[in-house]
Amino acid sequence: MKKISILFFIAISPFLSAQKMKDSSKKPNIIFIFSDDHATNAISAYSKRFAAIAPTPNIDLLANEGAILTNAFSTNAICGPSRASVITGKYSHVNKYYKNYQGGYFDGSQWTFPKALQAGGYETALVGKWHLASTPQGFDYYKYHIDHGEQGLYWDPTYNENGKKVKEKGYATNITTDFALNWLQERDTTKAFCLLLQYKAPHREWTPDEKYVNLYENETFPLPENFYDAYVGREKTAGDTHMTMDFFNRRDMKLTPPDSLSKKELNKWFDYGNNPGEIVVPNPDLKGNALKEWKFQRYIKDYLATIKSVDDNIGRVLKYIKDNNLDENTIIVYASDQGFFLGEHGWFDKRFMYEESMRMPFIIRYPKMIQPKTVVDDVISNIDIAPTLLELGGIAVPKEVQGKSFMANLQGKTSKKWRQSMYYHYYEYPFWHHVQPHYGIRTERYKLIHFYYNIDVWELYDLKNDPSEMTNLIHSKKHTSVIKKLKKELANLKSGYGNNMTFDELRAISDKNFGGHESHK
Repeated sequence: MKKISILFFIAISPFLSAQKMKDSSKKPNIIFIFSDDHATNAISAYSKRFAAIAPTPNIDLLANEGAILTNAFSTNAICGPSRASVITGKYSHVNKYYKNYQGGYFDGSQWTFPKALQAGGYETALVGKWHLASTPQGFDYYKYHIDHGEQGLYWDPTYNENGKKVKEKGYATNITTDFALNWLQERDTTKAFCLLLQYKAPHREWTPDEKYVNLYENETFPLPENFYDAYVGREKTAGDTHMTMDFFNRRDMKLTPPDSLSKKELNKWFDYGNNPGEIVVPNPDLKGNALKEWKFQRYIKDYLATIKSVDDNIGRVLKYIKDNNLDENTIIVYASDQGFFLGEHGWFDKRFMYEESMRMPFIIRYPKMIQPKTVVDDVISNIDIAPTLLELGGIAVPKEVQGKSFMANLQGKTSKKWRQSMYYHYYEYPFWHHVQPHYGIRTERYKLIHFYYNIDVWELYDLKNDPSEMTNLIHSKKHTSVIKKLKKELANLKSGYGNNMTFDELRAISDKNFGGHESHK
């Protein structure tokens, strides 16, 4: 009987081994497409604001075939820190990457979700924008932008390809996709894969592909209703920034420089406009509001034309996945590191805890698990992305990860214990754009913000009655109990996430030169 059992085990062993391999091959592939500064208001699946003139059909297709998250938020709305939180599942004060300008080097030795996937049998790759100043870890292959402090160039960019400097020819959004598709073609097909395809676009200076330079030349885009925000009740915060139309430089406005300038003179000429008092005037007849509106039109046309190439290239990825019969078992995410102001409050850029800045687009398709046209309204943070992707891939999530998987939420099974609010914290000051460091809490209805660097100012917004955040209710007696409750909940969130630093310690982070790249605007 014992001999029979042994013989049976020997006979069945190859079957078990083959079955194990078969199960392993069923792990879902992951393509995480990540852009830079893409506002939800510029995605037609989210907003109808530009849908008639500048739709995003391929991003919309993902939303129609999967899930769209309407309340996904960055915990620190600036490029590098947001990216650090995405890959670590932790807040800036835990992963220690607080800011871009003089922000230092991301500690690549710490846990990240690409490392976990790689250890779990995935083949991993990163292509495009990294912007964390240190060498990527956890990737079998990487090719990332290194020009301009890792911000990259739109045309003829230089990449670091597995440690080798490589100069490429072409438009960054197109050729970065080329590199991604080449990697997919050459990958180890016996393994599940995770590809991080990360575009520079549509980051400043919003440079469209040649074929789209004049795409919206004959269009006039409407101004947002609060374009001429006077910042009443918010004079020391919203009213004291370098993000208005006055702070576009000549490079942003695509102005033609004089002949015979040296490289140093040329850079200085293009950068004119970055500082207070440097008002770019392309035509002496343009003054006052007419000048501001001309700048807005130049900006928004370039921004949306730059996004056109992002959407086109997402279409290329979707076609490749379908043509190679990978669509059923591949998770495809489209997201951006944060949002962006498209003239709201008279601004460009991000950083603030206001909606247009902190709200991230996040769309995910996975036919095996997510029903088409799913809408998730739950409060999601960027620290939740890592644990979610790991759970979808069947990989364990370490306890020290601060985010929580929202896989159940994507299936319409949101737990009653799911968070009802999120904590935000921005540290960088005064470069770039002179936005006061602040932290706050956002619930489904309210937002409470505390600005603390060299002022002590609180703001309260009722998002139900004031979605544009124009009226600061902090001195409203009607809201005294709401403010008290929110302050208590905010303190609990800060403490719960382990940020117990004093204001002096927080200011020291804003002041400290951590080194690293500095040319981020």
